[in-house]
Amino acid sequence: MLPERRIPTHPGVMLVEEFLKPAGETQAAFARRLGIPLQRVNEIAKGKRGVTADTAWKFALALGTTPQFWMNLQSNRDLALNRPNRGTTGPGTRPAAGTVRKAAASRKRR
Repeated sequence: MLPERRIPTHPGVMLVEEFLKPAGETQAAFARRLGIPLQRVNEIAKGKRGVTADTAWKFALALGTTPQFWMNLQSNRDLALNRPNRGTTGPGTRPAAGTVRKAAASRKRR
């Protein structure tokens, strides 16, 4: 279930805070270890770039996770950022008062 009151954490934040910092590994060392450009790691870490399937596999193999872990982080964030009516109700806010009840009532009538 996607959180409604906040945008899910970007995979780059998880990479830095949960994996690189605790291991004392720099982005440059991590990029070298994976054989990928430092720019890719840095852009993901800064939230300027998303995680692709290829990158998810590389992260998973290097960090002992699964590629699904990284893809789920990315897809949850993408879905939240592209939620319908997000601009109308604001990011991560609940629907306007009464809209849920009205929708439920109309479903009961069918």
